[in-house]
Amino acid sequence: MTIKPLSDHVLIEPVLGKEKTDSGFFVPQSADKEGPEEAKVVAVGPGKIVKGENIPLAVKVGDKVLFSKPYGATKMKVESKEFLIIKEDDILAILE
Repeated sequence: MTIKPLSDHVLIEPVLGKEKTDSGFFVPQSADKEGPEEAKVVAVGPGKIVKGENIPLAVKVGDKVLFSKPYGATKMKVESKEFLIIKEDDILAILE
């Protein structure tokens, strides 16, 4: 299945963080993590149209990004992998 986001939406694959704290405690995956998270960009939309002109997105496929947990994110599972579709505005930074 191929997923092509529309407009200024981005398909990302979250990178799983540490499962164990520095002091040795295991953190369940269901724990609500605070702060931004890392992800890999899998697909991007064509961009946002402003006053009839297409403004392309700043991120591209393969970028590692830092994103804030958006409440409007769409979660999906494809071939046992979890993905999120978010707006580009929810991306805080590109990690180099």
